[in-house]
Amino acid sequence: MKYFSLYRIFTIVWMAVRIFIEIISFRKKHRRNWTDQTDKRWEALLRRQAKRYKEKALYLEGVLIKLGQYLSTRKDIMPDAYLEELTDLLDQVPAVSWERAKVVLEEEWGEPYTAVLKDISKDPIASASIGEVYKGILHNGQLVAVKIQRPKIGKIIYSDFRAVRIVLWMLKRFTKLENSMDLSLFYREFVRTIGDELNFELELQNGLYFKKKYEDFPGIEIPDYYSEYSTKRVLVMDWMEGSRLTDINFLAKHRLDRYKIANVLLEAFLGQLLQEGKFHADPHPGNIMVKADGTIVLIDFGMVGEIKKKDAMHIRDIVIGIMIKDYDRVVHALEGMKFLLPHADKDEIARIIKMLVDTYSDNGIKAGDTRVVEEIMTDIEKLVNEQPIQLPSEYAFLGRAISTFIGNLYTLDPKMDLLAMCSPIIKKWLKENMGSAKDTVLNFAKSTLKPLVSLPNQLQQILDEPKKYREWQKSSQLLRMKHEMVVSRKRDAFLLVLLSLILTYVSYFLNQTYLLYGSIGVFVISYLYYLRMLLRHRKLVKHGFKS
Repeated sequence: MKYFSLYRIFTIVWMAVRIFIEIISFRKKHRRNWTDQTDKRWEALLRRQAKRYKEKALYLEGVLIKLGQYLSTRKDIMPDAYLEELTDLLDQVPAVSWERAKVVLEEEWGEPYTAVLKDISKDPIASASIGEVYKGILHNGQLVAVKIQRPKIGKIIYSDFRAVRIVLWMLKRFTKLENSMDLSLFYREFVRTIGDELNFELELQNGLYFKKKYEDFPGIEIPDYYSEYSTKRVLVMDWMEGSRLTDINFLAKHRLDRYKIANVLLEAFLGQLLQEGKFHADPHPGNIMVKADGTIVLIDFGMVGEIKKKDAMHIRDIVIGIMIKDYDRVVHALEGMKFLLPHADKDEIARIIKMLVDTYSDNGIKAGDTRVVEEIMTDIEKLVNEQPIQLPSEYAFLGRAISTFIGNLYTLDPKMDLLAMCSPIIKKWLKENMGSAKDTVLNFAKSTLKPLVSLPNQLQQILDEPKKYREWQKSSQLLRMKHEMVVSRKRDAFLLVLLSLILTYVSYFLNQTYLLYGSIGVFVISYLYYLRMLLRHRKLVKHGFKS
């Protein structure tokens, strides 16, 4: 049943509609009386929803798993209850039986698998949403990893794309998520990235690209690939012995220096960010292995993004701007990367960035200092909410990669000072790649580059804003209130439209004439009201508010 397209689309869309209805109903019910007890009920509701999503994702597989994995890293838009549940999707993907995997393998090779392999494990060593990895032996005795695509996964994913498109349309129309992300562009980027994962020939090319990139990089190793045995649905590479990056017991057993491993990884990853080219978009612990001698092995290049030359220049400008305290340069780079919407107040954003840098520039922050971390996140959230800032879809997977990678580093050493580690690496990279023209920047950096997050939040500074900021804030709040009211009414109208359609269908099926006429009447009225709210919403957007 779960392989039928209509069933999958209906199940995914209905799950999303149910979540919307539950959230809207709860907020309306407790809008005027929100207490500590309400907070607990709200948290319980979110946890039930997240658990329901996880169970449905593990059953349906496909895009729901990939989307859940992506959302599990988006602390900026997802509540903690969802993050905790969805994180399990990284390690709980159910395995496919060997008999079904063997069919795919032999279809791709066009002959019995024994013609290529002397032996192969019948249980997968690793199981993911797109494919599974088996341990095999070639006839020459070479150990290999054989990645086999899950049966029917292509059909499943392309069917799910249609459901995701419907859900994103609802998010765009009835939530504020469009304020922080262009959902239409995100959908196209999502389809492109996941679609590329289905083609193992692309993953082969990506693997060869990174092998060449790191062939002279000390401490980093990429496995050799066997192009002659690799196809669109099968990928063969050398078997690499080791353990996942976050296996602390393995690191301790072999007396490996966790700080050194983190430093090598950080230098490799920063090189991907600061220079145009491809970057590993899925650096979770299972895709980064450590050998007994401390060598780091990078694997699984199915999800790869690309940083274009102009984007790499903007990223370098952000780094250099912060180093020399040129915040106009930082804002200009953010605008070039499309983080700022057209009506953003650039002077105000530059001033707020400067305030944040100045506020948090005295002492280094440690990962364990949760109070300071929470205050930093509060200030960042305040900046995003009060200014027209968005996350461009083309950077959605870059943001996910960065947050996943940073999580890996803090797992290795929870007390590491990440910014202090970055400083010499960035200065070294600039010196080697930017030339003597940046010597002035490097000199400035020695005295000005400090950890940017450290002090407790100083809310008093917000009260000392210039008149221009207070006036802008007042008008922005008024416009936001109008927008929230219109969006709320539009949601209500849409729900009435849905409910009346369902009621119309039920009454027709049960042959209830009066109920049928009544539900049709409700549908017409609610639809007209929805159109009215839609027109009012568009007028608000036209006059300067981005929904």
